[in-house]
Parts: sequence; C-alpha cells; structure tokens
Amino acid sequence: MRSIIHKIFLVSLLALLPSAVLAQRQYSPNFAIGGKAGATMSKMSFSPEVHQKFTNGLTMGITARYTEEKFFGLIAEINLTQRGWAEDFAEDEAPQFSYSRTLTYIQVPLLTHIYFGSNKFRGFVNLGPEFGYMIGSSISANFDYQNYTSIEGFPQGYRTNEQLNMEVQNKFDYGIAVGVGVEWILKRKHSFFLEGRYYYGLGNIYKASKRDFFAASRGMSIEITLGYMIRIR
Repeated sequence: MRSIIHKIFLVSLLALLPSAVLAQRQYSPNFAIGGKAGATMSKMSFSPEVHQKFTNGLTMGITARYTEEKFFGLIAEINLTQRGWAEDFAEDEAPQFSYSRTLTYIQVPLLTHIYFGSNKFRGFVNLGPEFGYMIGSSISANFDYQNYTSIEGFPQGYRTNEQLNMEVQNKFDYGIAVGVGVEWILKRKHSFFLEGRYYYGLGNIYKASKRDFFAASRGMSIEITLGYMIRIR
C-alpha cells in the first residue's frame, strides 16, 4: 500500500511539469500573490492502531500563483500549519481522560493549478507534493501522561499508549495535497478564494525500523481556508 502511495506522490510531482511547459507556450501570463488563513482537522495513521479522533488547529500562509489564460498554472506556498491528533478515551470507556498533541509545521506545497469558469467566477483543483519541517510540538492533557501506568482507572493492556510520551524523532515531512475550491474575481486584479484541501503524509514522525514500536506514524489533515490574491502582472 505504501509503495502505491509513493508512486502517487511521484506522479503528483511530475504533474507539475506539464503546467510548466504550457506556461512556456501560452501567452497573457498572470502572476498573483496573496495570503490565506483557515482551520485544520487532523489525525495520524498509526500502526499499531491508536484510538484517536480529529483535533483542530490553524493554518495561515502566503501564496504565489502563475497561470496562463488556458486553464493551467502553478502554485507555490509557504504555510504555518498545525496538525496532530487527539486520543479517543471514550472508545475505551474512560471519557474522564483527555490528551491531544499539536505539531506545528512550516509547509511548502508545490501544486498544479487547474481552473475553469468565467472572468468573474471560477472553480479550481490543486494537486501536488507538499514538504514540511516541524518547528514545534505541544501536549495538552488532564493527567500525568509520563506516568500513566500508575494512574488508577487508566486504560492499559488493550490499547496503545506508547505514543503518549514519545518524543518526535523525524521533523521532516512530505506528502500529497489535493484541493478543490472556488474563486471570485473582482475588477480583474483582485480575487477571493475558498478552498478545501486534503493532505496525506508519507513521512513518519517516529522511527519505523523493524526494531521500533511503530511501523507507521504518518499525518493526515483536512484544511479549509479563505484567501485573497492580487494580480501584479
């Protein structure tokens, strides 16, 4: 399964090339810059399985977009994004406990931009690889997660708990991003857009050799952002 996902990642990276070629052949270039901000919902893909649920975070960043007038373009972004996970203790009949971990990344998506519509309103699809580096990690819990084995009533034995106090071992991340959205164009140079984006990480936050506990610890998130662009060329 992972080899298939890596192939998809390579295909999405190669998907940037046709847009670059078209950018060389078409005329009436359009270069715009802007910013965006929004919310994230994220969790992890752990193996062995961890009982978890989505946790909420924030994302914001700057974006640059180069397009021609014929449906294709390129987008590069620099974003500050919060991801992570929240433990689901209700599944273990211990709802009195709460734990969530927030992982803060500098993310750099490089995306193919496919758009359609009129000069006033457009729909679009963004697809491509995304690279990131973790700059912060924080934990919110209502119990002593470093000594959970001594807590009365804490669920043990039948659930995975090793991740509660493990330090992040791999700060570099990479994965695939796919987004869909709409854009409203005002007076040709100004526009607002709304985008929903899904990210699937291919990098593990913990070591994943045969000697390590986790065989997989990859992030995934859903992002909803509102942004503004101004055309400068």
